[in-house]
Amino acid sequence: MEDYTFTDLSKTREELLSGSVSATSLTNLYLKRAAEGDRFNAFLEVFHDSALTAAKRLDDKIASGQPVGKLAGAIVGIKDNMCYQGHKVSAASKILEGFESVFTATAIQRLIDEDAIILGRLNCDEFAMGSSNENSAFGPVKNPINEDLVPGGSSGGSAAAVAADLCMVSLGSDTGGSIRQPAAFCGLVGVKPTYGRISRCGLIAFASSFDQIGPFTKSVHDAELVYQVMAGRDAMDATSSSKSVHESPSTKEKFTFAYYDEVMNSPGLHPRTKELFIQKLDALRAAGHEVISTSFPYLDHLVPCYYVLTTAEASSNLGRYDGVHYGRRSEASEDIPTTYFNSRTEGFGAEVKRRIMLGTFVLSSGYYDAYYSKGQKVRRLIKNATDEILKKADFIISPTTPHPAFKMGEKANDPIALYLEDIFTVQANLSGNPAITIPMGTTDDGLPLGVQLFGRSFDEATLFRAASLI
Repeated sequence: MEDYTFTDLSKTREELLSGSVSATSLTNLYLKRAAEGDRFNAFLEVFHDSALTAAKRLDDKIASGQPVGKLAGAIVGIKDNMCYQGHKVSAASKILEGFESVFTATAIQRLIDEDAIILGRLNCDEFAMGSSNENSAFGPVKNPINEDLVPGGSSGGSAAAVAADLCMVSLGSDTGGSIRQPAAFCGLVGVKPTYGRISRCGLIAFASSFDQIGPFTKSVHDAELVYQVMAGRDAMDATSSSKSVHESPSTKEKFTFAYYDEVMNSPGLHPRTKELFIQKLDALRAAGHEVISTSFPYLDHLVPCYYVLTTAEASSNLGRYDGVHYGRRSEASEDIPTTYFNSRTEGFGAEVKRRIMLGTFVLSSGYYDAYYSKGQKVRRLIKNATDEILKKADFIISPTTPHPAFKMGEKANDPIALYLEDIFTVQANLSGNPAITIPMGTTDDGLPLGVQLFGRSFDEATLFRAASLI
């Protein structure tokens, strides 16, 4: 088994059913890889006992001739902001030190119901706040392609684990690009579904009207398979949609792709990124698709609007971590006020504190209308403008990131530079549309670059079809 090479989830399932591999041997292999080969700091904890128990259960089902799930044998890592009953979850923060979940997130439970095996929890930026995975309380994650580089964030551990073959698939959360950016930096497929398509029940909240769970995979087919298992209405999440997940993709043979003039002419676009993106557009034209240029009037407002609204929601959501209910409680506390103050001061990292303070400011008396209320109005304008473009085009296409992965520490002391990493990804979160990144090519020194498609709300089926074509 040492030389086992994973290709895709369907083949793994077939190998299990044919008896050429067993779930237990596969799980032992990946447990060993995660324990011995994780020099990237991707895993915070490996679930040794529960993973082997799940594997044995699957082997027994196969041996007794029982039907097995769509994800039989899939070895899955989960971002450390998703609850899994009886297992620790910390959102990569000291403030949730020692906390053990009492229930399982709906998205994870649906994977388990289809016989996926949960291998462990993966490192991330604290409370999913970051674009480089340098903000974790448990140390930064390294990019498996070049360990001097960041893997992207906030789901950097999820990206690194799949890129390094420490698991077959991983789950991340995407609030402003936290799946797509690290997927692009690590040469993977990453999906941000339509808002409400996958239940957020059991996902530790950063910004509730933006957060979405999605997969990291090595192929579009695997991404679609995992997405279909997780997607659908959940009574435990009032924002989840009841729209059918299994709608048929468009039968069109040729699509219309729109790109932004402002992106093509951006001085911040890496030369190789621009070169590969132009080649991609030319290839689409050559294949008979229509490629049109358009302009997006609110491009400069995307990142400011995103950070006004998400910090406000973070300020509200993170108010529950007070040292009283669960998690870390400061030993220096003497009464209720000092318990709150000391526990939060000791428990939260610098970036989380920064965003809580920003969010508290924009929600404060006298500033609410100037910032938060105005941000909501801008968000509506962004949604309307996005829908207008998608009336004349099937997809909006862009580079996923302006450049390849950057060096560890390069932007650590410049929050604005890190916030601008989201420039091409936040639109899909502000508008709620689905988006996918797929590998576009590499720089001359072998660093991956991604191309992003985003389409009409709740039409992931056509989005996956177009991504497969590309």
